[in-house]
Amino acid sequence: MKSVLCFGDSNTYGLKPDGSGRFEKTERWTGILSEMLRPDDYDVIEEGLVGRTTVFEDSTRLGRNGSKLLPVLLESHGPVDTVVLMLGTNDCKTVYNASPRLIARGAEILLKQIRANNENAKILLLSPIYLGEKVWKEEYDPEFDEKSVLTSKELKAVFKKLAEEFDCMFLAASDVAKPSETDQEHMDLESHRFLAEAIYKKLIA
Repeated sequence: MKSVLCFGDSNTYGLKPDGSGRFEKTERWTGILSEMLRPDDYDVIEEGLVGRTTVFEDSTRLGRNGSKLLPVLLESHGPVDTVVLMLGTNDCKTVYNASPRLIARGAEILLKQIRANNENAKILLLSPIYLGEKVWKEEYDPEFDEKSVLTSKELKAVFKKLAEEFDCMFLAASDVAKPSETDQEHMDLESHRFLAEAIYKKLIA
């Protein structure tokens, strides 16, 4: 059986836009993908965490620095045949003051960790969905600001270039999915389904 490690943040975890918890396994994109890949003998491993970044430390929550955990997961789930990597949204928070280029550098570190663990592993790098235009407002998530929204939109280009440099697959999640109007940040059920379908097409191409 071939393994697919899905490493991401709250949109991989499946956090509901209304804040009421997590979508059911069959509703979130990783679970939908698992069902789609089952006939092809794939095992989908869900590793999404709310607040996860590429390389930045969250001073209020432990274990959010993706680069510190990814090597461990690659070993514990190894050998991993395919890694689907979707991070960058939380890197756009004002506290990190990170440019698109710096966020891409963080993603590059993760790609190097994957290659170091298994140089033959397939990698699908995703640039994340865009942040909603109003996400920074008090009623949504003031950890972001208006600049964060712009940064999230600029990640597509720098991540695509990064994927070309590492000769790995690329998908812009923003091409097929979007944040819910409810919180301007997390995907609704429809976007989870659309994203799963797009990832499936990439993996079986």
